[in-house]
Amino acid sequence: MPRNNKRKKKLSNFKKFLCIYCGILLLAGVITLIMLHSLLKDYEEGMPVFEKYSTRGVIIRDGKIATQHGSAGDYKILGGGVEPGEKLEDALIREVGEESGLIVIPESIRPIGEIVERRRDLFEKNKIYVCHSCFFFCDAKAEMTQTHMTESEIEKGFHLEWATAQEIIDGNEPFCETQPWSFRDREFVKMLVEKKILTT
Repeated sequence: MPRNNKRKKKLSNFKKFLCIYCGILLLAGVITLIMLHSLLKDYEEGMPVFEKYSTRGVIIRDGKIATQHGSAGDYKILGGGVEPGEKLEDALIREVGEESGLIVIPESIRPIGEIVERRRDLFEKNKIYVCHSCFFFCDAKAEMTQTHMTESEIEKGFHLEWATAQEIIDGNEPFCETQPWSFRDREFVKMLVEKKILTT
């Protein structure tokens, strides 16, 4: 079976499982983000599309989420892009380790839902950027490993920080107009609060 068909089948099964696992949380996530981005539509239909998949790890300890905290004050939920042929869970483990040094326990990974972003690409203005962010609950070991952050992450002063839901919501607020990922993570954390998975 071609790789693209395998990826689509895997994500189709992923979505079906999520509908059972977390019901309205999945629907709220996808519908909320698509609706809000549609209101701020900055692209034209028919433009070439660049589509990617990423994973995000929600690691909670003592009511706080493990994040990348930048020197500017913004927060990012740990995770990143899925490489060609890579499983979602493997990408999650790799990205969390690279960004924070936390070692995800494989058997603790539990799917939450998917948020879809659709907007003009920030780097190639003639393209539509579509990103499928697949969120997972997971736990991490007590011991840690060496981080392997990108030059951009290092320049922006990103480091591991355990943050409350309110800290993430407030910290990302000033960046929501210019950083789509700050908007995405703020809205996702708000949903966790609404579902009483986290408190402010």
